[in-house]
Amino acid sequence: MTSVSVLVPAIATVLLLLAMVVVAVVLIRRRRTRLTLAAIPVTSSRGHQRVAFVVNPIKFNAEKARTIVAEECRAAGWDPPVILETTVVDPGYSQARRAMELRCDVVLVGGGDGTVRVVGQELAHSGTPMGVVPLGTGNLLARNLDLNVTELQHNIRMALHGAQRYIDMARIQLVNRETGAHSTHGFLVIGGIGLDAKMVSDTRDELKRSVGWLAYSESGLRNLPGRRKRVSISIDDGPEQVRKVRSVLFVNCGKLPGGVDFIPNAVLDDGTLDIVIISPRTALGWAWMAGKVVFRHPRPIPVMELHVARKVQISVPEPLETQLDGDPMGAVTSLSVEVEAGALLVRGAS
Repeated sequence: MTSVSVLVPAIATVLLLLAMVVVAVVLIRRRRTRLTLAAIPVTSSRGHQRVAFVVNPIKFNAEKARTIVAEECRAAGWDPPVILETTVVDPGYSQARRAMELRCDVVLVGGGDGTVRVVGQELAHSGTPMGVVPLGTGNLLARNLDLNVTELQHNIRMALHGAQRYIDMARIQLVNRETGAHSTHGFLVIGGIGLDAKMVSDTRDELKRSVGWLAYSESGLRNLPGRRKRVSISIDDGPEQVRKVRSVLFVNCGKLPGGVDFIPNAVLDDGTLDIVIISPRTALGWAWMAGKVVFRHPRPIPVMELHVARKVQISVPEPLETQLDGDPMGAVTSLSVEVEAGALLVRGAS
C-alpha cells in the first residue's frame, strides 16, 4: 500500500517539467531542516503511556522503526510497545481496532499514506491519538503535518511525546452500478477520480522502490495523452453541472513532495475540502497548470477550477478509476464525498 504522493499523480507528471528546480529545492531544504531538527529536544510531561505500533513490515526502515519505538518507550519508563503488523489481506483495520481494545494511549502508524489512511479511518471519532511514522513513498500526511520525512527518530519522538491536534477526515461512498459494487471509506489527504487514479494504478512498484515518488511521473507520461471525460458534479447539494475533465480531486491538504504546495489554501482542520476540477486538453494546458501550482499564481485559470465545499457528488456515464491517498479503489459510476470536521486526533503535529 502506498501513499498518495502520488498523489495527484497528474501533478507529479506536470512537475516533471521543473524537476531540476524541485530537486535543488529538496536538497537545500533537507539540509537546512536536518540542522534545525538536530537541535530540537523532544520532551514530554505525560505520565505512563501504553503504546501500540501498527507497522507495515515490508516497508524500508520498518525494522529500524520498531527498534527505535521500543528504545524510546524504554527510555521514558513505559512498557514495551504493542507491535501490530499489517498484512496484504488486512492493511490496518483489525490492528487499529485491537490497539483500541487494549486501551492504548497512542497508536503509532509506520507505513505509507495508505496504511495511515486505514488506521486513521478506524481511530476517527475515538479520541485515541494517532502518531505518524512516515515509511512510504510520498508520506503526504506527514508532510502536511510539517514533519521531516527523513528524520525517523525525531518523528517517532514527536509521535510519542509531541503536541496533539484534531484534523479533518473525508468520508467517501463509491458505487459501480454496472457491477453492483459499493463501499465506504475514509481518507485524510486527497481522493480523486479520473486520470490521477489511472496514474496511481499504473505506477510500477519496482520503479517506486528505486526512485520513490518520482515513479508517478513515469506513469503520468504514459497516461497523459487521452480525452477528457464527461462528469456530472453537484457541490454542497447544488444543481448538477456537466464538465469535461481529466480528473476531479477532493483535497483535504495540499503539500506535495519537493516542497510544492498544490493547493495553498487547503488545510487539515478548516472543516472543508478543496474540490479541484482539472481539464487540460493539450500539453500547453498542462504546462499552464504546472506554472500555477509551482509559482503559486493566485488568479484562476480555465484548466484548473477550484471550489471550497463540505460535500460533493459525482456521476459518470461510464466507469472511471478512483484513488484515495494513493491507493487504487477501482472504477465507479458515482461517488459522494463529505468532510468530517475534527474527526481524528493526531499527535506529533506542529
